[in-house]
Amino acid sequence: MAYENILVTIEDAVGLLQLNRPKVMNALNSQVMTELGQAFDEFEANDAVRCVVLYGSARAFSAGADIDAMKNATPVEMLKGNWVAAWDRPRKMIKPVIAAVSGYALGGGCELAMACDIIIASETAQFGQPEINIGVIPGAGGTQRLPRAIGKSRAMEMALTGKFIKADEALQRGLVSRVVPVETYLDEAKALAREIAAKAPVAVQFAKECVNKVYELPLGEGLDYERRHFYFLFATEDQREGMDAFLAKRKAEWKGK
Repeated sequence: MAYENILVTIEDAVGLLQLNRPKVMNALNSQVMTELGQAFDEFEANDAVRCVVLYGSARAFSAGADIDAMKNATPVEMLKGNWVAAWDRPRKMIKPVIAAVSGYALGGGCELAMACDIIIASETAQFGQPEINIGVIPGAGGTQRLPRAIGKSRAMEMALTGKFIKADEALQRGLVSRVVPVETYLDEAKALAREIAAKAPVAVQFAKECVNKVYELPLGEGLDYERRHFYFLFATEDQREGMDAFLAKRKAEWKGK
């Protein structure tokens, strides 16, 4: 379909989603989130796409939710619209989603990046939840995902003051996977996506599901969840192909079955 606020392309087995509202630093409104959801649905249904990269521009991944679009909303309108639920779509993708972040990732932009599976950051990246400065709190996962990523005390400081953290601290605290030069951050994300896309698709899906469960289950239940998925993979053609290829010292040919 035609999109107005995002750019959608496919390179090899990687789906690329670019936020494309440069005049407002890729601010996120309901139209943007609806388009992102539709694009994620298309990539989900396309067997040729095995990994997704979400990015903005070198200046800004996203400066946050579009304040002008919500400033006059009532609680009932917010509740009925439930548009912040769209921020959870990357996590619900069965395929991995990598956020390539350069410049500002603030408010809803930070929450969208954290909903992805991996964050690759440029040296200019800055992350923050400044909602407190406009009289509200993070509403799309910021109060829940940020403490899990960087710890309660630092996340609490960020939520209560609105202060940002830069790329080096984000790396040190585990919010991002790596920090690279701004000139190469998108290429690095694409290269990682291609590497993941070259693995057995069902195993990749299960690995994502199991890692995400660490935030939802006690250790014992999580281990049981992991074990069941591990056993199930022995019913796949890719498991046999992978082990045969390893023993034969050849490259595996995955079928996603």
